[in-house]
Amino acid sequence: MTAWLSLTFLGNSLQNGLIALGWLVFVVVAVSILKPILIAWLAAFAARTSNRWDDALVSALQGTRLPLAALIGLYPATQSLVLPATTAKWLIGLAAVGLFLQIGLWVSRFLDFWIRVSRERAVAHDPETATGLAAMSFIARLVLWSLVFLLLLDNLGFNVTTLLAGLGVGGIAVGLALQNILGDLFSSLSIVLDKPFQIGHFVVVDNFSGTVENIGLKTTRIRSISGEIVVFSNTDLTKARLRNYKFMQERRILFAFGVTYDTPADTMEQIPAMVKAIVDQQPDARFDRAHFKDFGDSSLNFEVVYWMNTSDYTAYMNTQQAINLGLMRVLARHGVAFAFPTRTLQMQLAGALPVSLQRREAAAA
Repeated sequence: MTAWLSLTFLGNSLQNGLIALGWLVFVVVAVSILKPILIAWLAAFAARTSNRWDDALVSALQGTRLPLAALIGLYPATQSLVLPATTAKWLIGLAAVGLFLQIGLWVSRFLDFWIRVSRERAVAHDPETATGLAAMSFIARLVLWSLVFLLLLDNLGFNVTTLLAGLGVGGIAVGLALQNILGDLFSSLSIVLDKPFQIGHFVVVDNFSGTVENIGLKTTRIRSISGEIVVFSNTDLTKARLRNYKFMQERRILFAFGVTYDTPADTMEQIPAMVKAIVDQQPDARFDRAHFKDFGDSSLNFEVVYWMNTSDYTAYMNTQQAINLGLMRVLARHGVAFAFPTRTLQMQLAGALPVSLQRREAAAA
């Protein structure tokens, strides 16, 4: 048996080869056995606690991958073998790749768990925080994997400083090529941080109006009042004049109407009081003013202002309808007619026009 173990192949004894193989098998088997046991124990422990840290740890451990564990096992295996420098360097490099990728997966799943839990909690209570978490999730992943990549390159022997300098020059070229996409990305961060609107807010942008359904890294989707989805680039939204009705507590209403010129002055003086009485009867309305404003081309014009104590558009339309019907009834009772565009043509002469009839004789043949 000793003779068999002492047999050499490529400069290594059979015994050293078996030890190296044993390390690989040990790491893979240990991870395969310990992973479900440890996860089950931590999950049971997490179920008995109120904090979420142990739940996040369970989520992170579920990201353990056997292929990456096998790559990590290459490091102790190579320590048992006599290998050429280049081969040993490549095997240790593969082990480093496996280690850093596995650490990146653990941290990524840990962060994803917290971001997901925080987002679910924020959607119900704080939509703007939910929007911010969506963007922060992308930034966190980008920073994490950038660090993993740089640390891996540093451990593999690359000059990271030179690489960063090269990436800086290349980044300028890429930034110029992708300036529109990057502009939308930074506009998304601006929306998240400045909070001009959030998910669920009713907004008006130019001629479009609707409810914000999603704020992405490049675009924002708005469900219009007619039902379709309208997609805006984030850059366009940050440049547009946007009206947000979410925080509107009251709605100021201004409307006008006109009555005919044959309305007596005494009745004209009473009309503002009539309007006030009608507005005061509406449950959600608060009267502001009503005035005989000016003389129109074919009407005597009144201007009315009142406030709605709610931002609900349907409530406003119901109130305006009730006011319009009330005006029709009360003005009709007082013999006042609503004006409409008319024109009167008056012809004045000093005397009667002389009229004479003349017979036109047929022309001689």
